[in-house]
Amino acid sequence: MHVEDLNHKELLELNPEGGVLHFAGQRALLLDAVAMGLLRQYIIQNFGQNAARAILTQFGFAHGWRMAEALQKEFNWNEDEWYRAGPRILTLGGFFTTYPGNDDPLAAAGMTILSSYEAEQHLLHFGCSDATVCWTICGFMSGYRSYIGGKEIYVLEDKCLAQGNAVCHFTGHTREEWGEKNADDLIYYDAQHISECLDVSLARVIKTMKVAEEKMRERNQALIHAAPFIDESLGIIARSLKMQRVVELAKRIAKVDAPVLITGDSGVGKERIARLVHQESLRAGGPFLAVNCGAITETLIESEFFGHVRGAFTGANTDRIGLFEAANHGTLLLDEIGDISPGMQVKLLRVLQEREIRRVGENSARPVDVRIIAATNCDLAQAIIDGSFRQDLYYRLKVVELHVPSLRHRREDILPLARVMLAEAAVRMARNITGITPAAADQLLRYEWPGNVRELENAMERAVALASGSRIDLDDFPEDIRNTFPRPVLKENSVQPLDEIEKEYILAVLDRNGGNQTVSARQLQIGTATLYRKLKKYGVC
Repeated sequence: MHVEDLNHKELLELNPEGGVLHFAGQRALLLDAVAMGLLRQYIIQNFGQNAARAILTQFGFAHGWRMAEALQKEFNWNEDEWYRAGPRILTLGGFFTTYPGNDDPLAAAGMTILSSYEAEQHLLHFGCSDATVCWTICGFMSGYRSYIGGKEIYVLEDKCLAQGNAVCHFTGHTREEWGEKNADDLIYYDAQHISECLDVSLARVIKTMKVAEEKMRERNQALIHAAPFIDESLGIIARSLKMQRVVELAKRIAKVDAPVLITGDSGVGKERIARLVHQESLRAGGPFLAVNCGAITETLIESEFFGHVRGAFTGANTDRIGLFEAANHGTLLLDEIGDISPGMQVKLLRVLQEREIRRVGENSARPVDVRIIAATNCDLAQAIIDGSFRQDLYYRLKVVELHVPSLRHRREDILPLARVMLAEAAVRMARNITGITPAAADQLLRYEWPGNVRELENAMERAVALASGSRIDLDDFPEDIRNTFPRPVLKENSVQPLDEIEKEYILAVLDRNGGNQTVSARQLQIGTATLYRKLKKYGVC
């Protein structure tokens, strides 16, 4: 039998009952290419690219050596056919497609291949590379040719699909023929190099962990000092009764695997509540992905959600998974859900009903297991009336609704939140800011906070950056907060007598005007004599 006659039927031995496969005389496994790509991604992310290249190159070398050894027991070929059998076996195994007439890495023209699975997976998980990435294929061809030729052959790649080239190209030589010019590439074939790479990677990981641990320790100490009552496991401050009810309900519904709709003004912390639901659910070990629906253009939103296959549209050079597949077995937060188009609403409704998605350009459906949490600052009920939002999708999303109150409706949380934000900003900026002056604290409580928690965070960060002393003062706040007119603060768990509120208000106006009774009386629209009598009653004059 010639090499060209090799096919899967002769090479593949299958025992349907025993669960054992043999391919080209070796016990084989059927592995998903994407799973191999994920393994590659894990090795690179955790041990670095140098260690990953060394591991995969030497894995490929062992694979090629064993393949040649097994084939010699099965076939009797001449030298030329033995050389061509290696690329042919990998082609049948789905690794790549050989370029006709250029399938020998030791030939003067080298070996040219198409559709490298390694390049495809690298593009899928990392995008375009500035270096060649077909490390396993290089290793396999090296191991195979070394066994067949009886001397060590090292195959290197000089063009790669992952770099943007049209094909992948390989050349093979002995170590002496390569010379010192390629010494840096040949070290990946040395077993000792893996150990050295792992030692470097481990040292880097340990150093990074120590730095992160120190920063976390400083942050936690600052937070404990600023707000000792904070529930760090949840990362949420809820001193007000309204916020406590939201947190309690979120923890309860987290145990039930149903869609959740989170409503509330912009900046109130809807994503933080969504993360709480995820952390308290059985999906906590899975991914949590958040996407702002309003930030994705209409032409790309379907591809972002569901993914696409290669060639589905101009620029789709590789297969790409969407957010639903990426969040599989986890939680997907669809923020600003009210901004998606009517056409996309229909497709999203189908996903919720069928629990499967279809990539753009693909005919077959893929099952997904994702919990959907939607968030919006829009009135979806009014949007239904206006015809801009589908009623059936609304009720699909609103199995349980969580409404996060605005900051002005949970004033008991303002100062605790401000102190925590102060502590975090002080640690981040390396500033010795320890607190807030009473006047600044009072002003924080008087302000209406139209931007909610997000505005408060920005204000505290600015104040920490500008503070001239060890405490934040009024002058450190933005102008709109500094100049807000004093107003009475309604506490959630108590009601003040009207006379007491009047006293606080009059004294605040007087303080703002620097003690000028005439100006204060005019602003309060009462006579100066009336103001004088009230101040005398308060014991001020």
